[in-house]
Amino acid sequence: MTLFNPERLKSARLLSGFSLREVEQRLSHRVSYNAISKYEKGKMQPDAGTVILLSQVLKVKASYFFEQSAIELGEIDFRKKSTLSQTEIEQIKIKTRDKVQRYLEAESILGISQKFINPIIRKQVKDVARVEELADIIRTEWGLGVNPIPNVIEMLEEHQVKVIEVDGPEKFDGLSTFVDDGIPVTVINENFTVERKRFTALHELGHLMMNFKVESNKEQEAACHRFAGAMLFPQSEVLKSFGERRNNISMGELVAIKEEYGISIQAAMRRLFDLNVISQPTYNFFCMRMASNKKEEGIGSFKGEERSSRLLKMAFRLFSEGVVTFERGAELAGVPTQTFNALYNNVSSEEVEENYFYKSTLNSFSKAWDEGEAEYTIDDIKFVNPDYEPR
Repeated sequence: MTLFNPERLKSARLLSGFSLREVEQRLSHRVSYNAISKYEKGKMQPDAGTVILLSQVLKVKASYFFEQSAIELGEIDFRKKSTLSQTEIEQIKIKTRDKVQRYLEAESILGISQKFINPIIRKQVKDVARVEELADIIRTEWGLGVNPIPNVIEMLEEHQVKVIEVDGPEKFDGLSTFVDDGIPVTVINENFTVERKRFTALHELGHLMMNFKVESNKEQEAACHRFAGAMLFPQSEVLKSFGERRNNISMGELVAIKEEYGISIQAAMRRLFDLNVISQPTYNFFCMRMASNKKEEGIGSFKGEERSSRLLKMAFRLFSEGVVTFERGAELAGVPTQTFNALYNNVSSEEVEENYFYKSTLNSFSKAWDEGEAEYTIDDIKFVNPDYEPR
């Protein structure tokens, strides 16, 4: 018999953003706070009816609670861990684990098993300035040249780096880790501007790829910041665009670079300072000017987009080829079936309801939750507990 997995209950709860008390309230106190806590700790097993109620409240299939977690995240270092609550940290980890697991499952079904290759793994970073050379090596090895990177997320995914976007709080920038046998993962906040997403994704790539020999975490962060800037706006192009020495930089020049290279104005100015194009006083004066508008609102924007779509494309492919059902495709993509349907057919949600809706078998208890006390058939209970025998 498949056992109830307490970790999956906790994951579903945190993914929904509910506390134990909130789950109890949404269950109309039919299951107590203490009972839910014991289910999550593995001290009690819920019966079939309770599993179905939990699946309704947490918006997952009942079978979700019986799946075994297949991956483990490696060591994670949050860039701003001290400002995140423990609940926020756990929620980000669970969102990451959930999407990576679906990502790897889709690749496994498709037979995709390419290895991540790090072209700078044997090179040590003893000096922050060394990252200029390392960024150039990666750009050369990955065939990027010196041109602007149209889509950083797609570029990373093409080179076997899993990019996960999560709906995180403003104080969460990003994280990086390895899963299983060395699969690199970067996580970024989906609520950020496109320029900040690009910079954060490459900053986290620096953590994954560079072999640090610097003494402090502060130096590592500085190295990753410079690495991200060098990947977005190579040294040769900085000098070509601005010259080797400047006393002043116009905002028009910076906006043009932001729109072309997808690097923020502030990061571009930091590049100029790091490469000794501008002086410390000039850089300090600029920082003072930008202090009241760090989000650079109304000051240009990159013309491209940054969105992870590879997992969705794999789900489309699996459904199109008849390898998985429509519902399973939506589950792998991590979106509601109606959203998956609209994206698959490239139509609006309203058009989906009228013309394109794929019929699926509805569980007999699907409407009961809205009408009051749920009613279950023997088939519903046996779905959760195959060994159940009516008395």
